[in-house]
Amino acid sequence: MAWNWQLEKAGGERTGAEESFGTQAAAETWLGEHWRELREDGVEKVVLLDEEDTVYTMSLLDPT
Repeated sequence: MAWNWQLEKAGGERTGAEESFGTQAAAETWLGEHWRELREDGVEKVVLLDEEDTVYTMSLLDPT
């Protein structure tokens, strides 16, 4: 199994190099360490994928 983050800017534009992780926990740890940088780079939403299946989607925007 490969876990990946799909990074999306405004309008759903995909961005960034894809990294592959061996576990969901490893992928979530990586996001926890990098979400601020991603947001500064204009990433608005991340999608966790298990192979090609969407596990969940999360916004990086401030709540309104």
